[in-house]
Amino acid sequence: MNASSNEVLHPTGGVREGLLIYNTLSRQKELFKPLVEGRVGMYVCGPTVYGDAHLGHARPAITFDLLFRYLQHIGYKVRYVRNITDVGHLEHDADEGEDKIAKKARLEQLEPMEVAQYYTNRFHDAMRALNCLPPSIEPHASGHIIEQIQLVKEILDNGFAYESQGSVYFDIEKYNEKYHYGRLSGRNLDDVINASRELDGVGEKRNQVDFALWKAAQPEHIMRWPSPWSDGFPGWHCECTAMGRKYLGERFDIHGGGMDLVFPHHECEIAQAVASQGHDIVNYWMHNNMVTINGQKMGKSLGNFITLSQFFTGDHEALKQAYSPMTIRFFILQAHYRSTVDFSNEALQAAEKGLQRLMEGWKGIGRITPVANAGADSIKMEYVDSLRQKCYDAMNDDLASPTVISELFDACRVINTLLDHKATVTADVLAALKETFSTFAFDILGLTMFNGHVLLSEGEKCSMVNESSSAREEAFGKAVDMLLEQRAVAKANKDWATSDKIRNELTALGFEIKDTKDGATWTLNK
Repeated sequence: MNASSNEVLHPTGGVREGLLIYNTLSRQKELFKPLVEGRVGMYVCGPTVYGDAHLGHARPAITFDLLFRYLQHIGYKVRYVRNITDVGHLEHDADEGEDKIAKKARLEQLEPMEVAQYYTNRFHDAMRALNCLPPSIEPHASGHIIEQIQLVKEILDNGFAYESQGSVYFDIEKYNEKYHYGRLSGRNLDDVINASRELDGVGEKRNQVDFALWKAAQPEHIMRWPSPWSDGFPGWHCECTAMGRKYLGERFDIHGGGMDLVFPHHECEIAQAVASQGHDIVNYWMHNNMVTINGQKMGKSLGNFITLSQFFTGDHEALKQAYSPMTIRFFILQAHYRSTVDFSNEALQAAEKGLQRLMEGWKGIGRITPVANAGADSIKMEYVDSLRQKCYDAMNDDLASPTVISELFDACRVINTLLDHKATVTADVLAALKETFSTFAFDILGLTMFNGHVLLSEGEKCSMVNESSSAREEAFGKAVDMLLEQRAVAKANKDWATSDKIRNELTALGFEIKDTKDGATWTLNK
């Protein structure tokens, strides 16, 4: 059965019921069934705000923005929670060392919250530039210390943690006796636990694999809070369990993040939830794969990253040019979220050309003149129905965005055929084609013809319109088309001064104007 637009607006038609999601926990695609009919609770791990966001941060942001957009599009009411880690994330993701934000504050002689706020603002600027919708709730770890202390108390009361010198550690061996630590990552920790026994009594931990729930602060540690055990700070893994439970309940639908978080972070989250409340908290675990450079994961800790602001300005030795936020978004969406994406200038340049091809197709729809009656060479409604169905089928197959893009490229081929007068189309079919194209390109994939003002160097302000809708794209295109129509009138009246003025001013704004036998076309190059 074809998925008509009515079925999307009234999801009982089956579009919503067919969504398959790859669950990392079961290692297979599963039919998505929310805990509460018509509502979805989704938690995604956000950034640790001690530096600018890089391309690796863009991937989960865009991946789960795609999911957020699609769930809303097919009729779900979604509560999307994405945290800000502003305390407790120690160096090298370990239980020892300096807090990443406190270290940055010490080096720059700032308050830790100054550092956190500055880079949170920068992260938000980058997300707006990438046209990522803001989450429903964005809780900060430092604002939920009480909830994290309560979580630690519950785990202690249930016998799955122990206190040591003012710190509290999760007892993995005790937990493993009743439950299975390692379900998400597939790791067998029996060997690890046995191997660590020779280190028993060394340091604060009973076993080296135990992880911190609460850390006693050393005298030089700036960020600290009172607790029943010591003045200190929560372990990194606590915040997501505590805040997910606070805003989404003891059970919720989806938890997402990068594949690098499967172990130890998300494995520890599962253990904390089960140890505190006796059952799992998440139904579907979703993980995007990594962005790599020369086959190695891009990351701040490895020092091989390129920030998003550097991509937008071209200010990095590895970049041959600047790349717009929409080129970055298209680059990410061209690959399935569970596949690896390897950075190269060639790949980004190809993405830039692909994005331009799509946008040219969208603008081309507006230049097509429909015919009154269908003929033998007419594009039929069956083509649009098939296009729409294939796009929905792709999205329902674990968010197969590359397939959606491929289908939109096929639509561009049809649009070019119509522009070349090698086929005709009636007004109703053209309207349906336009609606389908805009729905998937703009509303679901989140692409836009706007590049706007983007992140520049640190300290410079980014201003970016964030609303995402095909109506905005249509209004943008119509405004430019209106100017070109005025230019065409000026040319017809041989008013060359006005004609040249319109062309020159559009060119100065970044538009490339081409005159064709069917009228002027435009491309936004900035």
